[in-house]
Amino acid sequence: MERVTRYSPKRQAILECICSADCHPSAEWVYAMLKPQIPDLSLATVYRNLARFREDGVVLAVGNVDGQERYDGDTAPHSHFICRECGKVSDLPAIEVAVPNMATVGKSEGCSVTFYGCCNECLEKTAQN
Repeated sequence: MERVTRYSPKRQAILECICSADCHPSAEWVYAMLKPQIPDLSLATVYRNLARFREDGVVLAVGNVDGQERYDGDTAPHSHFICRECGKVSDLPAIEVAVPNMATVGKSEGCSVTFYGCCNECLEKTAQN
């Protein structure tokens, strides 16, 4: 029998906030967006639910930017680009990766590809100065 996952209204709001965001939000961003509508929401609740969503495979953690983990509600295979100047996280198409023999190191749970550099907007700002 398949396990049915029921979400509390707060948990559902957190998930919807992440999945509808046009950015790759941090827990703090999610908290700031939802706090006006859910006055009794705590940052700890957001963190706890994000951890659960990650465990359940409902959201992805895509990288740490300025000390804050960033999340993605799109769990379909794709890569990311993180700007080291402004912290913007952008989606890239999926990249095929040749998986090495993992038997020598352990059991793989998956992999992701993240590129780091300077985004076009920051490059333009630098060129103007």
